Amino acid sequence: MTQPPTDEPAAQSPEELRQQVEQTRHELGETVEALAAKTDVKARAKEKAADVKQRAGVKAGELKVKAADAASQVQNRLPDPVKDKASQAAEHARAKAAGAGHMLQDKAPEPLRHRAAQTARLVRDNRTAWLAATGVVAVLWLAGRRRKGGT
Repeated sequence: MTQPPTDEPAAQSPEELRQQVEQTRHELGETVEALAAKTDVKARAKEKAADVKQRAGVKAGELKVKAADAASQVQNRLPDPVKDKASQAAEHARAKAAGAGHMLQDKAPEPLRHRAAQTARLVRDNRTAWLAATGVVAVLWLAGRRRKGGT
C-alpha cells in the first residue's frame, strides 16, 4: 500500500501516527462543517434576509429623521397665509375623512375596514411628514397659480 504524498513527514512511531490521524480527522471534520454550512441554502437565505431587514430598518430611521427635518424647515419658511390655508385644508380633509370613515364602517367589508384602519394609523403616526407634504403641495399650487396669472 502506497501512501499519498503529504507535507508532513512520515510518522516514526505508532503514537505519532495516531496524532497525525487525529489531526487529519479534526481537519476533515472542520472541512465537512464548512461545506455543510455553504450548502445550507435556507440558513444562508435567512441570514441574508435578517441582514437586509436590519439595514432597511436603519435606512428607514435615517429617512424618517431627514423627512422630519425637511418638514420642520418647510413649516418654518411658510408664510402665515399659506399655513392658514393648509390648516383649513387639513381640517376640511379631516371632516371629510371622518364622514367617509363613518360610511365605511357601515358599508365596507371587513378586510377593507382593516386596511383603512392600518392606513389611518400610518398617517397618524407620521403626522408631521404628512403636514409638511401638504404644506409643500399648497406652496407649489399657489406658486403655480401665481405664474399662470391667478390670484
